[in-house]
Amino acid sequence: MTKTILAVDDSQSIRKFITLALKVRGFSVLTADDGMQALEQLPLQEIDLLITDLNMPNVDGFELIRSVRAIDEYRELPIIVLSSLSSNDDIQRGLDLGANSYLIKPFNTKKIQYEVSKYLS
Repeated sequence: MTKTILAVDDSQSIRKFITLALKVRGFSVLTADDGMQALEQLPLQEIDLLITDLNMPNVDGFELIRSVRAIDEYRELPIIVLSSLSSNDDIQRGLDLGANSYLIKPFNTKKIQYEVSKYLS
């Protein structure tokens, strides 16, 4: 069965890059422009993994992670942060809120594929 990933980033080029990197590995990829759109999409389809940026308009990635973790059925959903925020404080905050992995931009195809494969084999 095909696993579905929701990629959330306000950059269209990043969403496109993530989509291409993961579709070649057989994943279905849905995208959202920000955390608010992601929260609206979550209940509409079965999502197996969430990839999110942190700096986004409306609902940022920190708030998205907090909101997702507050919903019982998504407590175990793997969340990968993909952000240009690289300070130890930002990384720790993302992990403390419930992210499973934290990748710093720029990133390459192999790194994102590897991180996803840790959660979806």
